[in-house]
Amino acid sequence: MVLAALTAGTLGLAACGGGTGAGSADGGGGDGEKVTSIKLVAAEYSKDNTKAFWDDFAKKYKDETGYDLEVQIISWDNIDQQSSTMIQNNQAPDILNLNAYASYAKDDLLYSADEVLSDEVQGDILDTFVKYGTYEDKFYGFPDLSSARALFYNKDLFDKAGIDAPPKTWDELAEDAKKVSALGDGTAGYALPLGPEESQGEFSMWLFNNGGTWKDDSGWTINSDKNVETLSFLKKMTDDKVTQNNPGKTNRADAFDLFASGKAGMVVGFSPLAAQLDEEDKVDYEAAPFPSNDGTDSKTFGVTDYLMAFKKDGNEDAVKKFYELYYQPDQVNTFIEKEGFLPVTKSGVEEFADDEDLKVYLDTLPNAQLTPTDDPTWDKVKLAVQQNLGGAVSADGDPKAVLDELQKTAESQQ
Repeated sequence: MVLAALTAGTLGLAACGGGTGAGSADGGGGDGEKVTSIKLVAAEYSKDNTKAFWDDFAKKYKDETGYDLEVQIISWDNIDQQSSTMIQNNQAPDILNLNAYASYAKDDLLYSADEVLSDEVQGDILDTFVKYGTYEDKFYGFPDLSSARALFYNKDLFDKAGIDAPPKTWDELAEDAKKVSALGDGTAGYALPLGPEESQGEFSMWLFNNGGTWKDDSGWTINSDKNVETLSFLKKMTDDKVTQNNPGKTNRADAFDLFASGKAGMVVGFSPLAAQLDEEDKVDYEAAPFPSNDGTDSKTFGVTDYLMAFKKDGNEDAVKKFYELYYQPDQVNTFIEKEGFLPVTKSGVEEFADDEDLKVYLDTLPNAQLTPTDDPTWDKVKLAVQQNLGGAVSADGDPKAVLDELQKTAESQQ
């Protein structure tokens, strides 16, 4: 699972030419010669569903277009390095499924939406994903699926602690966490993952709900007063021992496991966690909008991955037909449903609207806020956040000092 587990390291980036992933009858695709096959390199979201979907898609694609589609599935542990190596070696695939695109757009390696997406498809993609998929006024990062976060709470632990409803403010959340922690037996009031796996995701959920940002029109805002206030709040929760031990080194998967074992009162989760909890049927839980600091409307942290298209001689028609098929509702929504994530199109939101299990996410998805994936330097900034943010909540941690250093790192990448 990615979307929440998106833990890419720094991409090795190099400006390079078209590559040789697409093939023609004689094995080449250069000099404007029309290709007969293209290659997809896709991330593995699940063992059971990802390969099966893309293999079936390749058959439909061949039947409907006459083009062959070579499919290579790579685990999220390795896809960043492998895809980066392919591109550096001038062997880019025609379509790449990854969680970052802007560096490649900056190097003019990608097709824009105006070149390969129909007007109908462009108009159907949710505006928030168009926004974060746009680099220098051109849409390059085409979303394949999405996730949004919510507050999961353990109903049994809340009942035992005398808590009647999920918190609406941060003060209420902290108070609820104290009550749950007081139950003893190693129970954490709130499972806080600020370890290196996805600390930028957890922190995003908090800073968005305090009016903070990673970046605005004036530049990076990592060490803004709002963000310092947010990280200081998380350190106080840690100091008050209402989280699990050592949250600065706890990864998202560990926090999920703690909640799934009934040992945490609250955690930020998403739809795949709900699917896991439903299957295991060990924890009586509910999902609610994440509280804002002041009780105003909740904001959600959204994540999407991209199906970006690399420009190569002779592959444009085959690439266009790939997207024509993928964004048909019976394809894109089937993939999303099987993988347990959320839609990326307006028609998809309508299709899933009656699913009560998804309501808490779908209500906020159209206005979800994402990390600044439209900035080519975000990958390096994200890596620095993953490696250093957790230190702010250690016993001798200094939230402002940590954010100041991250601000310097971001500004040095400009």
